Amino acid sequence: MNSSLRPFDEVRAALLAAAEPLADFEQVPTAEALGRVLARAQVSGLQVPPLDNSSMDGYAVCAADVAAPGTRLRVGQRIPAGSVGHTLERGTAARIFTGAPIPHGADAVVMQELCAVEGGDVLINHVPRVGEWIRRAGEDIALGATVLAAGARLNPQMLGLAASVGCATLPVFRRLRVALFSTGDELVMPGEPLPPGAIYNSNRYVLRGLLEALGCQVCDLGIVPDSLEATRAALRAAAGSNDLIVTSGGVSMGEEDHIKPAVSAEGRLDSWLVAMKPGKPVAFGRVNDPAGGPGAAFIGLPGNPVSSFVTFVLLVRPFVLRAQGVVDCLPKAIPLTAAFDWPRPDRRREFLRARIADDGRVALFPNQGPGVLTSTVWADGVIDNPPGQAIAAGDRVSFIPYSELLS
Repeated sequence: MNSSLRPFDEVRAALLAAAEPLADFEQVPTAEALGRVLARAQVSGLQVPPLDNSSMDGYAVCAADVAAPGTRLRVGQRIPAGSVGHTLERGTAARIFTGAPIPHGADAVVMQELCAVEGGDVLINHVPRVGEWIRRAGEDIALGATVLAAGARLNPQMLGLAASVGCATLPVFRRLRVALFSTGDELVMPGEPLPPGAIYNSNRYVLRGLLEALGCQVCDLGIVPDSLEATRAALRAAAGSNDLIVTSGGVSMGEEDHIKPAVSAEGRLDSWLVAMKPGKPVAFGRVNDPAGGPGAAFIGLPGNPVSSFVTFVLLVRPFVLRAQGVVDCLPKAIPLTAAFDWPRPDRRREFLRARIADDGRVALFPNQGPGVLTSTVWADGVIDNPPGQAIAAGDRVSFIPYSELLS
């Protein structure tokens, strides 16, 4: 292992450079494509709206026929949404509803609240301007426009946009297959008796949830015994059918930490001491497939619960998104005002668990220890604090909300 600390940005860049985007894609119904990554750009074969249409319930008129408020016009037709009217005769109005096409000859719509019906006539109590309350054909989407770019991670709005141009199915990359396991003889699964010196395996649930939230197909291998042979066997089993292997624990320098020698024996490994807090030790490499297949990328995370969580959302998440074909995969921070003092910063780049208070400032969880998992639940984001940067209440800080990190 390189004993010197590597800058966080350098490690993240190395991981992103090593991420190999998936090549395989499948066609899925648009209604089932939420969270998937678009494999091919989608180009509209029509314009939206297809015709000039009304954006209000009211009366379609020729503006030149309404010279003054109180103008009386005969109602010559009724045009609900989904139907097409006939040419508007001069001196008449058409009763029209939101979304209905504007009839030929009309050039304005007067909202119904400014009109009064008298028998078969309507009194127009407003002088409209040409184009008033009319949505023009193609003003939302032009024919031939690219509506969704390749590499977009599809959200509900994007699905609606695809549907609006008639896409019943969408081409998406297949799901990334990820094997997950933890190492450590001290780990016990919830529901089992907890012997002295043991702890429940929380990382399994956190990491599996994070991977599934990213749309991965997770192969959960549970807890692997603390032995070199067992670790190597787990890696071989995972490499044949997965794109990525993620582990927690076993990446430090202890005698019972077998991840690094196991990965080195089954493939290749780079181990880094990252200049970040929490989460200094991180391992990256590749595990060979015994059957001769492409094998799997490998990322080993520290075992402390908060360290594992933070390194995943800041380092593994961008790698996973890039491997899935996502173009924009880095989280975006927002500048906010600190409601706390942080007088003794670390020489490493710190990611402090924090949340936005009712007054809009950022409050800090009082215990920033790497094993305090409650801090991750209390927080709604992390402060990205540069190395050696003290913080005083009132200072501006860089806050990354969970909305940029957890999905």
